[in-house]
Amino acid sequence: MTIRFYAPHWGNTLPFATFCQNVKTAGYDGVEMALPLDEAEKHEILAVLKDYDLGLIGQYYQSFEKDIDEHAKNYAKYLRNLISAEPVFVNCQTGKDYFSFEKNKRLFDLASQISEASGIRIIHETHRGKSLFAAHITEEYLTQIPDLRITLDISHWCNVHESLLADQEAEVAAAISRTDHIHSRIGHPEGPQVNDPRAPEWAEALETHLGWWDKVVETHKRNATSLTVTTEFGPATYMPVMPYTQMPLSNQWEINVHMMNLLKARYQG
Repeated sequence: MTIRFYAPHWGNTLPFATFCQNVKTAGYDGVEMALPLDEAEKHEILAVLKDYDLGLIGQYYQSFEKDIDEHAKNYAKYLRNLISAEPVFVNCQTGKDYFSFEKNKRLFDLASQISEASGIRIIHETHRGKSLFAAHITEEYLTQIPDLRITLDISHWCNVHESLLADQEAEVAAAISRTDHIHSRIGHPEGPQVNDPRAPEWAEALETHLGWWDKVVETHKRNATSLTVTTEFGPATYMPVMPYTQMPLSNQWEINVHMMNLLKARYQG
C-alpha cells in the first residue's frame, strides 16, 4: 500500500510557482485545488505543476445554487473543467444539506456518469453544508448508493454533532470502509479546526482522529489499495484568530507540514 500526501492550495497567498517550490521541498507529492474556467489560466497552473513534478487532486466546492436544475448544470460544468486537466481524481463537496435525498442523489448520479465517461474517479467529501454533512446522513447515502466513495474530513462531523462521535461508532465505521482520501484536519466538539494540533490541550482530539485514520490505513493495507491524504488545516478565519487584529493564532503552512510529517512517521516509518 502506498500513501501520497497533498498540500492544500486553499489559503496560499504566494505566487503559484513559489508555492509549488515550497510544496515540493517540504516533501509533498502534489496539490489539491480547484481550477479556473479560463483555459489560459488553467494551462498555466498545470504547466507549473508539471515543472515541479507535482500531482493534482481536483477540488470542487462551488455548491451555491439553491435551484437544483441550475445547481446540476454548474456542477457538471465545474466537474468537466477539472476532468479535462486529467487529475489523479476529483474531490467533490457535493450537494446541499437542505436538498432532499433525491436531489443530492441526482448529483451523485451525474458525477458517476462523468466519471465513467472519463475514466477519472470522482469521490465525495464529508463536509458541513453539503450532502454528507453528518455521520448518520452519510450512512444512509452509503447504504443507498453502494458504489459511493468518499473523502473523510471527519473534523466537520465533530462540529456538527458537538462530540468526538463516541456514540456513532457504526456510522463512522461505515464511512471508514468507503474512504479513498483523507483530509487530515483535527476538529473538536465546538469547531472544525483546533487552533494548533501540537498543543497539549488538544491531545484527546488528536488521538481520536489518529485512531480513525489508523482504521482507514488498515483497510487499505488489507485491500492492497492506495490512499491519499491532504493536510487541510485552513487559513484565517477557519484558523481561529485574535479579536480586533484578526491575526491567526497559528501558522497554517507549519501546521500542515507538521501533520504530513506526523502521518508519514506513523504510517511509513
